[in-house]
Amino acid sequence: MFCLPSSSSLLLCVLAAARRGVVPVLLNATLLQAERDALIADADPALVVTEPSALTPLLSGPAVDLAPYPLVRPMHYTSGTTGRPKGVWSGVLDDSDARALFEDEADLWGFSDRDTHLVCSPMYHSVSVRLAGAALLRGGRVVVVPRFDAAVAVAALDQFEPTTTFMAPTALQRVMSESGRSDHFATLRLLVHAGSPCPVALKRSVLARVGSGVLWEFYGSTEGQFTVCSPQEWSERPGTVGRARPGRRLEIDEDGLVWCHAPGFARFEYWRDPEATARAWRGDAFTVGDMGRLDEDGYLFLDGRRDDLIISGGVNVYPAEVESVLAEVPGVIEVAVFGVDDDEWGERVCAAVVGLRDEDALRRHAMARLAPYKRPKEYFLVGDLPHTATGKLRRRDLPGTLGRVSPDPDTGS
Repeated sequence: MFCLPSSSSLLLCVLAAARRGVVPVLLNATLLQAERDALIADADPALVVTEPSALTPLLSGPAVDLAPYPLVRPMHYTSGTTGRPKGVWSGVLDDSDARALFEDEADLWGFSDRDTHLVCSPMYHSVSVRLAGAALLRGGRVVVVPRFDAAVAVAALDQFEPTTTFMAPTALQRVMSESGRSDHFATLRLLVHAGSPCPVALKRSVLARVGSGVLWEFYGSTEGQFTVCSPQEWSERPGTVGRARPGRRLEIDEDGLVWCHAPGFARFEYWRDPEATARAWRGDAFTVGDMGRLDEDGYLFLDGRRDDLIISGGVNVYPAEVESVLAEVPGVIEVAVFGVDDDEWGERVCAAVVGLRDEDALRRHAMARLAPYKRPKEYFLVGDLPHTATGKLRRRDLPGTLGRVSPDPDTGS
């Protein structure tokens, strides 16, 4: 188990372990001691590494034979925004499945020995190891930023001239604010984003700054990958997260949940949680609790998580839909829609907005674009929003953060 900041040494140790069939477990290095201890107890690892210096003997030991591809997926813990963190475990793969899993990622993005991949996101975020490992094992070069800082990321773009990188939308927003010139992105053939909804205004801004065909998106999770979306596809269908990745098929059930029929090498379990595993799988299809809809051509549009659903006046309100509309207002950097208990409505729709200080502009835009039941009844103009370490919005924290926690009916407190 590794609980360390990102580094090239950490990446090499993780890949070496995976190519020996040893499952590396990656934790957030900023966890408090009690949080870390709880996950260590849950994972029950054979070795725990919490100091960067401890990587040196692991890398300088005697040579051993390594498989050409990782035989395991590293175990990452989900962010825990909808409950306690759960380890995503895939066991040891046979040679055929190991190769298929590796090529599923490497072929999709076309990694080759001509690539330099820039790692900006932390390695306990599963996409970091997936993409960096694919680039490295295809003969490319990898540059690792130890922790995300917009100025450092822009400097790395200039100094190392990467051809590929991944950035979550929150990181992309900060890099765009830090970077005043298009030539910062001149060497990129591939800039991928995922992890949370990307505001339409930000997406259009990045598209205008990078080269043609560079800005791609995917929808996936720690558990597995669902879609991929090219710049052209998004431009033709703004808001989509794309169509099913190769070898997969999407469907929406009667409750609006998104299910992905996945190949055998993509199967997973929740570590020591058979009940959660059973809820996630239906035959060869899995869900992570997100809701969405498919258009006639199979393009997926997400409506948010089922757990985020707001029921106001007996009608379903999907935060992602309202957020997408409010993000169109000039000056909005980020927006989060959430519900709080309300005696009249059951739940009251609220919005926290970063960047814009004009509540009237938000209300006017909502009135023009949203049905009355979807319009926020209360706005909070804030400096920032709470996020997990991987950039996902902590929506459940918003009522408490903004002082809008409903009184306890039993205690009145």
